[in-house]
Amino acid sequence: MNNITFANPNLLYLLILLIPVILWYILKNKNFTASIQISTLKGIPGNHITYKHILRHVLFAFRVIVLALLIIALARPQSTLNWKNVSTEGIDIVLALDISSSMLAMDFKPDRLEAAKDLAIQFISGRKTDRIGLVVFSGESFTQCPLTSDHKVVINLFRDIKSGMIEDGTAIGLGLANAVSRIKDSEAKSKVIILLTDGVNNRGSVAPLTAAELANTFGIRVYTIGVGSMGTAPYPFNTVYGVQVQNIPVEIDEDILTKIANVTGGKYFRATNNEKLRQIYNEIDQLEKSKIEVKEYSQKNEEFLKFVLAALILLILDISLRFTILRQIP
Repeated sequence: MNNITFANPNLLYLLILLIPVILWYILKNKNFTASIQISTLKGIPGNHITYKHILRHVLFAFRVIVLALLIIALARPQSTLNWKNVSTEGIDIVLALDISSSMLAMDFKPDRLEAAKDLAIQFISGRKTDRIGLVVFSGESFTQCPLTSDHKVVINLFRDIKSGMIEDGTAIGLGLANAVSRIKDSEAKSKVIILLTDGVNNRGSVAPLTAAELANTFGIRVYTIGVGSMGTAPYPFNTVYGVQVQNIPVEIDEDILTKIANVTGGKYFRATNNEKLRQIYNEIDQLEKSKIEVKEYSQKNEEFLKFVLAALILLILDISLRFTILRQIP
């Protein structure tokens, strides 16, 4: 049997209750002796222990073991560490997400960042056979999640993303270069970066077009998405009177984003609302697929049935002995 874990491990504390039950049985049998008054012991053979004396205690052991097995079954034992290599149809995708403060603008519902996260999670959920990675950037950039086929991990990390996690600004080139470094060694036939931003490159030591040339060198297509309504967008400001919403100009360097896409054989999209962004992800979802080898962690297997069956066998054996060999006459 593989390594066992428990879905409800706290229930195993119930096993402690078996200790006073065992002590009660020991004390009960220690003080339990039958007595009868007779005139003489002549003709009565000496005391000797038969197999029935031993079996009487074995029956109690059966009941204790049955209770223990049922408690273990209630704790839901599960087998883990089941790894296997599988071939699957898919591509490698790294999502590079802008988390600068401007992503808090409210021209998307509830704001740009949350809308981008929600729709990206839907996109990831639909790409069941792809390996997905996640890079975030603003004034700096870091890898939130390397390429993995475990989409639950990626989605959980996506949900934890917040604006202000790193220094503010918009380092598009640095974010793209970081994404390239995470996918360049992939052996997948199709390698894709989806870069989403709402601003103009104003930070970082890597120029956006330099990062695009680097991506092209490694055969990586970059799909760029400019997020923001046309003209102005409502933005929440903290003031002494609380949060107040004011319109601010929307500045997206569409020229650079278009060039990045063209250099790498990708495509530039402009999303002005939630529905448009959804359509963009749907279009990207039509990308080609390639065969890749991944090491997949299988689902946990429930093992409680084995313990229930063992308890049932012991219970049947206990009942059979009590009503046959060890049957008591009132």
